[in-house]
Amino acid sequence: MRGKKLTHLDRAGRASMVDVSSKAVTHRVAVAEGRVTFGVEAFRALRRGALAKGDAIAVARLAGIQAAKRTADWIPLCHTIPLERIDVVVTLVLRVRQARITARVEARWSTGVEMEALVAVTAAALALYDMTKGLDRAAVIGPVALLEKRGGRSGTWKRDLVR
Repeated sequence: MRGKKLTHLDRAGRASMVDVSSKAVTHRVAVAEGRVTFGVEAFRALRRGALAKGDAIAVARLAGIQAAKRTADWIPLCHTIPLERIDVVVTLVLRVRQARITARVEARWSTGVEMEALVAVTAAALALYDMTKGLDRAAVIGPVALLEKRGGRSGTWKRDLVR
C-alpha cells in the first residue's frame, strides 16, 4: 500500500465521508457475486420451490434490490447514490448445492457503486438463509466478492477469476 492513502480518514485520522463534490459524474457499474451453500434437504426444497416460507429466490432478489437502494443506511461512510439499475440474479448450482447470487448496479454519479453491489449480494444471501434456516441452520454464506467495477477516475477493474 506504499503511496496509497486511506480515503475515509481525515488529516487527524478520524473516520470521514469522502468529499466527491469535485469528481466528475460518470457512468458507474459494479458487479458482485456471493454464494450460499446448503445441506441436501434445504437445497432440494429450495430447488423444488417447496419451502414453507414461499418463493425464496424471489424474496432474495427483492431483498438484494431493496438493500442496494439503502446501502448508505448499512455502511456509515457511503454516499446516498441515485441508482439507475439493480439486477440481482440467483442461480442454483446443483453439483455443489449452492445458490450463486450476482448483482449488477449502475448509476451516473460522482462516486462508485461497488458497495451497493456488495450489499445487494449480501442481503440476498441473508434472505436465502432466512428462508431455509428451518431446514438448514448450517448453511454457509460466502465468499462475497466484487467481480468488476467501471467508471470514474480509476477506470475499469476486473477480478481475475480462477474457478
